[in-house]
Amino acid sequence: MPKGKKKPMRMCVGCQEMKLKKDLIRIVRTPDETVEIDHTGKKSGRGAYICPQQECLEKAIKGKRVEKALKQSISSDVYEKLKQELNSVE
Repeated sequence: MPKGKKKPMRMCVGCQEMKLKKDLIRIVRTPDETVEIDHTGKKSGRGAYICPQQECLEKAIKGKRVEKALKQSISSDVYEKLKQELNSVE
């Protein structure tokens, strides 16, 4: 009996739960040291994943979890872009 294809799982930096990669938003630190939202999930660089929910983003900002995951400080405009994107998804 063939097994089904394995689905990639990632941990949300906000709620710390494992979820399907396609259900999360990826934030990436590119090789030229900029931080941006990766809509394709394939940009090169160090990535962190977050649920498309406001509560998870608030937890991640409060605990500086995104900064720790990307090993770089993040400007407030990147957080504002994330908040706007989350509002458009909901």
